[in-house]
Amino acid sequence: MFSKKYLLIVALLFSFAIFSQTKKERKTIKTTRVEIAPKIDGIIDEDVWKNAELCKDFVTLRPTNGELVDAKYQTIVRVIYDDNAVYIAAQMLDPDPENIPKEFAVRDNFSQSDFFLVTINPNDDGQNPFEFIVQSTGNQADSKVSNGNEDFNWSAVWESNVSIDEKGWNVEMKIPYRALRFANRPVQSWGFNFHRRLEKLNEQHTWTHIDNTVGRWTQYDGLIEDFRDLKPPTRLNFYPYASATSNTFEGNTNYDWSVGMDIKYGITDNFTLDATLIPDFSQVGFDDVVLNLGPFEQQFTEQRQFFSEGTELFNIGRLFYSRRIGAAPIDQFNVSSSLNNDEEIIDYPEKVTMLNAVKISGRTKNGLGIGFFNAITQKTEATIKNTATNEIRKEVIDPFTNFNILVLDQQFNQNSSISLINTNVTRNGRFRDANVTALDWHLETKDSKYNADGSVRMSNISDDPNNPNTGYTFDNSFGYNSGHWFWELGYNFENKDFNPNDFGILFSNNEQTIYGNAGWRTLQPTKKFNRYSFNFYQNTNFQHFSGIFTGFQAGLNFNAQTRERFSFGGNLNYGTERKDFFEPRQGTTSGIYFLQPERKNINIWISTNSQKLFAVDFDAFYSSFSNNPKSGYGFGLAPRYRFSNQFSLRYQLNFNKTNNDQGFVDQNANAIIFGMRDFKNYTNTIGGNYSFSTNSSLSLSLRHYWGSATYSGFYNLNNYGGLDENTTYIGENVNFNNWNLDLNYIWQFAPGSQLIAFYRNSISNADSNSNLTFFENLENLFNQSQRHTFSIRFVYFIDYEKIKKLI
Repeated sequence: MFSKKYLLIVALLFSFAIFSQTKKERKTIKTTRVEIAPKIDGIIDEDVWKNAELCKDFVTLRPTNGELVDAKYQTIVRVIYDDNAVYIAAQMLDPDPENIPKEFAVRDNFSQSDFFLVTINPNDDGQNPFEFIVQSTGNQADSKVSNGNEDFNWSAVWESNVSIDEKGWNVEMKIPYRALRFANRPVQSWGFNFHRRLEKLNEQHTWTHIDNTVGRWTQYDGLIEDFRDLKPPTRLNFYPYASATSNTFEGNTNYDWSVGMDIKYGITDNFTLDATLIPDFSQVGFDDVVLNLGPFEQQFTEQRQFFSEGTELFNIGRLFYSRRIGAAPIDQFNVSSSLNNDEEIIDYPEKVTMLNAVKISGRTKNGLGIGFFNAITQKTEATIKNTATNEIRKEVIDPFTNFNILVLDQQFNQNSSISLINTNVTRNGRFRDANVTALDWHLETKDSKYNADGSVRMSNISDDPNNPNTGYTFDNSFGYNSGHWFWELGYNFENKDFNPNDFGILFSNNEQTIYGNAGWRTLQPTKKFNRYSFNFYQNTNFQHFSGIFTGFQAGLNFNAQTRERFSFGGNLNYGTERKDFFEPRQGTTSGIYFLQPERKNINIWISTNSQKLFAVDFDAFYSSFSNNPKSGYGFGLAPRYRFSNQFSLRYQLNFNKTNNDQGFVDQNANAIIFGMRDFKNYTNTIGGNYSFSTNSSLSLSLRHYWGSATYSGFYNLNNYGGLDENTTYIGENVNFNNWNLDLNYIWQFAPGSQLIAFYRNSISNADSNSNLTFFENLENLFNQSQRHTFSIRFVYFIDYEKIKKLI
């Protein structure tokens, strides 16, 4: 019954957007084949450029939209090609070239500098272009775009150079065919657009007009015709690496080294295999760990490049949380609780080792995206010692495991898609296996004004007595997005057994919500503002299992930017008294809940003009609670200073304080124990970067987090979600510190090849000293053992096509 019901819904939604979209009138030129490739030096003076047709008459994208750019700031672009690459030359006029902003940045990062951007879409599908960016300093950035979302974790190897003359600044680019995906056809037309950012004018210009009233920006490409007899190259690239690491802790130093390789191989014209053999993650950034007293795990961002690059297909449906791979052991059978009286654990690995991983992804000319990901992790064991006999034994805490995900994503009409996703986790032996399947859709009318978003998902977990049933979830919303107005109204639920957390991440199930939002925005600047907007939202929540009303939240927010680039905003939020079935940690079907108080909240923020040498961001909030002593407040302050185009520093302080917070502490045979506590946390971060050149830079990242909870009383949770005083329970305060300092030197000595030197100083400490002052706490932290890590890593890019020519 369930399947028929929702398949009917999906069929109706499909008919909602099945009509083809009318092609908008678009700029079109023909490209020119050349026999001699231009030298990529940023100087556009070679004969090969003279016969190229011009892309000109740029228009404004923002802050105004659709106006013809003034002649003194116009841009002229030429596109030519040969058997190996597409070549692009851009001449950007500027009456004051000496003052073109030129702040340095590392690759794939933006700074206070102008940039030139090209999008190339060989399939001309309006949804999935490749994006290549050159800043006025010569720094490169690139991304793979999917449905308007830019993935800057994707990287290609290509060439560019810039020059500045009396007319403005110029860019030359060489995009090898190995960096693109296109079919093997005798004559081809590709979607193109060109963007230019003028930092000092706060403007962005485009070759073809991108209408900001409707649709995605990727739907407005121009067309460049007459690419002839292109032969897709053998896309086989090798990234061999070698690394060495030293780790010093409590006077002991361990040394390690590793060699391995990443491989990229073009299986077909449009599909690529990525593989990592003997992966090395010794130089990934630190996690922003916090003191977590709540019922849900902390979610971390992915910092391993293999798992963050080119994953747009795998992220459809929100079922892929790559941090599950190589995370802490699952220890499903709780080894520590099963020890004999004369046994102790002498070694318990903190992480699981990944053996290898592969991913295959691509998209056909007809818009079908196919993605397959597979990773294998090693069996992980705890070491247990018998204190009476000194006998050593091993116990498996995480088995040999296979993770995989398959995605089929059919795009159509330049604005719609329907996707099928399946994730599977198979563990060796008696440990649990898990499978999740989802149907996901985003459908728009042919004019892109109305849309429907939604999904149906089903999870199944085997060999787990705590999750014997199949779980499922449904979500769908209808919306409008055109001109000044936008709105959305939707409904979703997760039943009590839906659990995607073996490979995905979901904080709470057994919920259902009626949600909606509506807003208004400016489309053109006004006399005083570049832009401003209003937005209202509401969520009405119920428990799915019982249908009990659990609470209502609503809010109104506003944000704006003045003509002087001063940005500011704020929001007001309200939440009714809420039945919280998660904080007691008893399972959502137990009927046990904690009654969270009615909440009123205000937030404000400002951000000054980032083009100035000194700029600052500030935000603050205050929360009050009705008929409850709880209150909360906090602020964030982030000044930054640009000492020169090569050197800048940023400091950030965040402080949050909640007085008389009430939350779960413990459970015994007679009661669920809650505590009344004052909770506070400080986060201090410093970031700095010095660029020796666009290919060589030194960066600093420092973070100190301090979180503490000081208890003033303990209570028993009663049957009505309230608290009754407990005068016998004795609990401890909580004090947690986490310190990380990273110093990184990166030298890109050849295209795609790097030498990276890395140093980390880290300290972590947990105790009960929550009453210390800030500086007393800092002194206490540095009395703890420090870990010093130093590593050096060498990566070299090898292109098979170049090797083949040398043989």
